[in-house]
Amino acid sequence: MYILYSCLEITLTLLNSKMDFIIGGVAAMGAGLFTNPLEVAKTRMQLQGELLARGKYAVHYKNAPHALYTIAKNEGILAIQKGLVPGLWVQLFLNGFRLGTFQFGYSHGFMSDKDGKQVLWKTMSVSCVGAVLGAVSASPLFLVKTRLQSQSASEVAVGFQHKHTGMISAFQHIYKEHGVKGLFRGVEATIPRAAAGGTAQLTTFSVVKDWLVSEQIFTEHPIAQSFCASMVGGVVVAIVMTPFDVISTRLYNQGVDSSGRGLLYDGYFDCVMKIWRKERFYGFFKGIGPSYLRLGPHTVLCLVFWDELNKFYIKFNEIKSSETVIS
Repeated sequence: MYILYSCLEITLTLLNSKMDFIIGGVAAMGAGLFTNPLEVAKTRMQLQGELLARGKYAVHYKNAPHALYTIAKNEGILAIQKGLVPGLWVQLFLNGFRLGTFQFGYSHGFMSDKDGKQVLWKTMSVSCVGAVLGAVSASPLFLVKTRLQSQSASEVAVGFQHKHTGMISAFQHIYKEHGVKGLFRGVEATIPRAAAGGTAQLTTFSVVKDWLVSEQIFTEHPIAQSFCASMVGGVVVAIVMTPFDVISTRLYNQGVDSSGRGLLYDGYFDCVMKIWRKERFYGFFKGIGPSYLRLGPHTVLCLVFWDELNKFYIKFNEIKSSETVIS
């Protein structure tokens, strides 16, 4: 009950803390500009050989570099940035809530005890709440992003091809055919994905960074501390999140019939069982290579940007306060 009360208090108060949201979102958008091509490669690899055993399908994308080369060769160099616009909006909402909630919880002592020491379960709870809030708010954008990134030339096509011409037309088509419910298709998959990944990433980042500070490692180079903590966070989140990410990608991208029913999966657990039966353990870790290659740099860029923006904002407020006192 205490945990639920604390989470609710954080959520309600965060709505009045615009700068925490903005800083988190802007930091993630900056990272997304650089890592979106790897998101495209990851999406293609996760859809490759859908519900087929290994060796029973053509391998168009062998690894992340090969996937990017194949996409550029068959669809043009700009194709490696497919889904960039909805992808940046995803980052704004997803990480705005996720990082904003975390920063708010950190600055207001929700993650520490009465002596100011970090408490692991509190850190994990705050991270989880922010991740879930962000995932739900960004779900329609994530749906469109996934579908645009999966669209490809027929020679290297994987997964269902929706034939959307852009973000706005995709929203219009989905809403016209299936209403608001259609826009939130797959949201049940993105919640555990965000909860697992967001909790693992920020908790690892925070714990490792606090350890570096306590051990006085890189004390003269705070960016190096953020970099090291981010790299460790990237490894952990890639391992933890990839199975959830595969399920999420499959549910978002699958085709639907006229009544809005999925053509391949009836829901989250049906997707899990079908992947296990057809693709076994390997199927849940498809795309883990590009996933880490994306998550590693994205985690580093996002959390370093976030750390530096927060420092800048704090310094800006201090200068502004001192000027007010002087005047």
